[in-house]
Amino acid sequence: MKPLDRIDHKIVRLLRNNARLSNKELAKAVGLAPSTCLVRTRMLQQSGVLTGFKAEVNPAALGVGLQAMIQVRLKRHFKPDVEAFRQHALELPEVVRLYHVAGPIDFLVHVWTKDSEHLRDLAMTAFTARREVSHIETELIFEHISCQELPAFLEDVL
Repeated sequence: MKPLDRIDHKIVRLLRNNARLSNKELAKAVGLAPSTCLVRTRMLQQSGVLTGFKAEVNPAALGVGLQAMIQVRLKRHFKPDVEAFRQHALELPEVVRLYHVAGPIDFLVHVWTKDSEHLRDLAMTAFTARREVSHIETELIFEHISCQELPAFLEDVL
């Protein structure tokens, strides 16, 4: 992959802030002709820099009453166990995000549930009942905010 230049970084930053920008608006903002901007955006997609475009959703509007982060520690950090748990977690409809992490825990699992009873049942049936899981801890999420700005250290590139 070729290194990104100042314009590529600006395109990424603008689309991260608003993925619904039209190509015409994006081109104007970065100072390119629309055709050139479209080529650059497609190259960023093809090279894997831009991996997708999404809509932010209000969980409460969908009936989500409770969000939680479940910390999962496996009995052993053995590749077949890691892959089995990963696959299992990704198949659960309540899982919003899955993080495989280093440290005393192996996975952080962000879940959406209807209520505390739903969360308890999920923890008991989908996590603690797994043979590869040795321990879980559940943290309730009071607020979930996605930062749209790229990290400040990337500004040095621009």
